Formats: sequence, C-alpha cells, structure tokens
Amino acid sequence: MKNKATFSPAVPSVSPPNKPSPTSIRPPFTLESAIAKVRAAEDAWNSRDPHRVSLAYSEDSQWRNRSQFIRGREQIREFLTGKWEKELDYRLTKSLWSFTENRIAVRFQYEYHHAEGQWFRAYGNELWEFDDEGLMRRREASINDVAIEEEQRKFHWSAPGPRPQDDAGIPDVA
Repeated sequence: MKNKATFSPAVPSVSPPNKPSPTSIRPPFTLESAIAKVRAAEDAWNSRDPHRVSLAYSEDSQWRNRSQFIRGREQIREFLTGKWEKELDYRLTKSLWSFTENRIAVRFQYEYHHAEGQWFRAYGNELWEFDDEGLMRRREASINDVAIEEEQRKFHWSAPGPRPQDDAGIPDVA
C-alpha cells in the first residue's frame, strides 16, 4: 500500500557504517533507508554548519520551527546561524518514529546552553516531506525546552561532530 505508515518505536538511532549523505537517500523509503535518512540529518545538524545543513533542503523548502515560518535555503542558513550563535555546545539526537513513501516523522532531543550558562534540554517532534531527489521540501517542528542543571546533561560526546555510533541515542523522556 503506497501510503501505509510504519511505526517503529524501538528503532535504534544508528546509521550504517558507510554514513550516507542526507541527499543520497531518496524516496520511496524503506525501514533501512528511513533510519539512514534520520541519522544523516542528525549528523549534519550536529556539524553546526548552516551551509552543510541547508543543502539537504529544497531551494523553496518550507519550515515551521516552533512559531517561526521559514522559506528557502537562504532563510534556513540565516535561521541556523542565529540558532547556533545562541544555543551553545549544541548536541542533538534523533529517532525514527514512522515513515511512508516520501514522509518521515522523528522525535528528537537536544541539549545546549545560553551565554549566561543555563543549560536546556529540548524535546520535539518533526514531520518531514521529501521531493524525488531526496531533498526535504517541508519541515514542521514542535519543540519544548526544559531548563536543566549541567550535571543533568545526557549528551557528552565531542562536539561539533556526530554522535558516536555506539551511543544509544534518545534516552527515556525524563
């Protein structure tokens, strides 16, 4: 069935050893390619390189990020530049929630601190839609931030850079 959704709550957040780029993975998605797409996106975001990240999105990509509406690669780059100027020591982990032929839903957590030193953990969900070339043409993100103490952090790998392959990914919600 073309649009049958697949639910996968226990899918590990690890990619195959060859580490494909986000755009080399194209619809229609399988469980394996959807997992790889999520990990490739996570790795790109953990680079904190707005240009690199923006190349995974179509030229006219449409975003809703919290209450902001963003359109196109240039606005994506501007948004990410500002984000990572404020969200310091950013570390992200994503997990596949479900997928269809050209759509993927993920849940994610990331940690960061502001210049004043206050740490946060963000919890969120994203809905992604891809074109035939594997570029994301639509992204909707709902995100909630929770203030945490530094000793409550769960993500400690060297950053910027990818989450280690042996890291379990998203921990329990609490």
